[in-house]
Amino acid sequence: MSLCRIPLPTKMYALTLLVLLQGFGLAWPKIIEPLGMTVHVVPQESTSGKTVRAHFTAIISGECSDVSSPCDGVDNCVVEENTVPFTGTLAGSSWCSHHWQQTLDSNYEGTISFGPGASRDLFVKLKADPVVRANSGKLNHPAFVALPPPLRARENCPHHFPLAVRDLDGDRVRCRFALEDQDECNKCDLLSFVELDSEKCSLTFTGDAKAGEYHVYLMAEDRVPSPSSMQAPSAAMSAVPVVLSLTVEAAVHSCSVEPVASEETLKENSVMEIFPYSIKNFSVEYDSAAESVTDIAVIGPPGLYRVRFASIGSLSSLDIAWVRTENKLPLLVPICFVANTASLQSEPRCVWLYQRETLSLPTGTVLTCDNSQMTLALPTSALTQIRLSDLRLNDPDCTLSFNDTFLFATIPLLGCGTLPVHSGDELIYTNKIYTDIKSTQVIRRSNRLVLPLACRIPGVKATGPNYKNMDTPETKVFGPKPKVALTFHFPGQGPLSKFTKNPNFRTNTRRVRREVGDESKNATSNTTTAAPSVTEAATTAAIGSQIQQLDMYVSSNSSAPRVEMIVNSCWESETEDFKNPHLVMESGCTATASVTEIVTNVTGTKVFRMNLPGLNTAGTVMYMRCTVNLCVALLPSGSCPDLCTTKISRATLVNSVFSSSYTVTSDPISLVVTKAPPTTITTTPTTTTPTTTTTTAPTTTTTAPTTTTTAPTTANAPEKAPSMALGVLLALIILQPFL
Repeated sequence: MSLCRIPLPTKMYALTLLVLLQGFGLAWPKIIEPLGMTVHVVPQESTSGKTVRAHFTAIISGECSDVSSPCDGVDNCVVEENTVPFTGTLAGSSWCSHHWQQTLDSNYEGTISFGPGASRDLFVKLKADPVVRANSGKLNHPAFVALPPPLRARENCPHHFPLAVRDLDGDRVRCRFALEDQDECNKCDLLSFVELDSEKCSLTFTGDAKAGEYHVYLMAEDRVPSPSSMQAPSAAMSAVPVVLSLTVEAAVHSCSVEPVASEETLKENSVMEIFPYSIKNFSVEYDSAAESVTDIAVIGPPGLYRVRFASIGSLSSLDIAWVRTENKLPLLVPICFVANTASLQSEPRCVWLYQRETLSLPTGTVLTCDNSQMTLALPTSALTQIRLSDLRLNDPDCTLSFNDTFLFATIPLLGCGTLPVHSGDELIYTNKIYTDIKSTQVIRRSNRLVLPLACRIPGVKATGPNYKNMDTPETKVFGPKPKVALTFHFPGQGPLSKFTKNPNFRTNTRRVRREVGDESKNATSNTTTAAPSVTEAATTAAIGSQIQQLDMYVSSNSSAPRVEMIVNSCWESETEDFKNPHLVMESGCTATASVTEIVTNVTGTKVFRMNLPGLNTAGTVMYMRCTVNLCVALLPSGSCPDLCTTKISRATLVNSVFSSSYTVTSDPISLVVTKAPPTTITTTPTTTTPTTTTTTAPTTTTTAPTTTTTAPTTANAPEKAPSMALGVLLALIILQPFL
């Protein structure tokens, strides 16, 4: 190989580099874009507030591994690792939230770099000079602002974005735009289409912006509450920065359409108390009539569980849980979540976990643990103005005893409401003694007691009958780790060829989406029509010619009897990153006349005939991505609801058991006939085992609620089986209190 140097004009250098990169199979370096940032500031008593512990959360575009650690080469800086990172997608690209804490001066100004690929650094300006509060004699705490996932809005559609703010001292929190002339931000022009209610810390997008990505820079201040009669507000005691991203997209629905949270979902800015070694769990639920929810994005503390994401028709849900173990987080910990569809987003919500501080046990207290129980002896001298007869365990039927000097409790590890939780490689049994105010109808002026108790068992001892992995309900119904696959075959071939050679099509199941036509064209029908027999000519076309039709099989290997495959939505893309996807199925209905369902008697597999020219694909390959659920009807004579023909409500789902939602992405699907022999390509996703949920007992495996798999790059898919992708349905396995 020889090289020759050709002089080129300066303006052609970039083009030459592009050609070289493409010629060597390289790609442009990824551009990393900061998408949001908050910092929670805790003054340090050891320096009288001259330094603070700053707890940062930042959202960065791209994969988590694309970003350099913000603590590289930085003193007194610790990255808060997440075994299952907080991730999501935005406009076809991925994002990841990063968490770290660092000791800074109380009055700090600086930048945060995320590596050479970052489009810009984040500018940070803290104003947290030590202030001793007159009402408590303690150092003032700056305001806390929760960081929601990246915000989305639509052109010409006004939208409201409330921010969740809290203050540990009970101060009034006020938000304002950051000012560049006061060095609070860098290149932070005010956006004319974003309005701010300073007193409520609430943003409003007016709708008057073109599609694109924008950033909002704020400062959150805390002020001593003052009577409304006072004309001059109190001065700000501190100010902390907040950076938000706003992506404006083209509107495809009316402005009033968006996913709506259910009444059971926690309200915005709610606060939940959590004691040491206890679990706080809740579910978030959404109803989205226009489009199925593709993901529920969450940002929260390290070790936050997000499991059993399910999106069935218009309904979606996600279970969230956090185990409070030993940590160095602030007392207030936010959890933010938002539901996304292909073109819509719900109103973001943030809730708070309040880590209640506990006092040391009094001298003379004895707490012992063995293999079956914990035993407590607590001096009654420490329980002043507390009625001992009102004290209870988690299970109020379990009694406590006491005399003039001690309160006694013998608490079984497998009874009396004792809860087992994980903490790293330890197993911890927790219970609590508390004042049961319901045990008496008489109003008394007495103190209340909440005393958390914990028995910690090291991993090397956490074996035997007291420690075992419990099957989740999903595992019991559908079997361990059922696999879901997308496979593609020429018409008349494949495992269900007897149905695809002379297919009966389910006629026009389009119900929701968006093609031009009258009402009759968009009607839903369950009838079937016969199609002409498929000849072998379909599979003997000339090499290099365009493939006209393919059959897509969506199947599962679940061993459960009467299991049914529920295909919720499918997307086609010309690129692997799905940056510009095209909807193929939505809410169980085909969304284009170029895709029709073939009727079979195999309930665990769905087959769809795809007319490729009608999909308007360009190039020689395409990709498919589908979100599915497995379902089993509770009654042997029953069947699971048809998402396309049934108006889905929670009442219609009670007679069926659904799996978590599962997203699977195909390998490259060849659109031309190749020489490759018939083969099947299989890939299984990598599973992650969080350190927060494993011990020396049988392995507990967790993964993000939705798993996407892609096989290694294939230039040309096989002629008779263009592509196959496999994935594994995994659910969080944790001990009984979490189920």
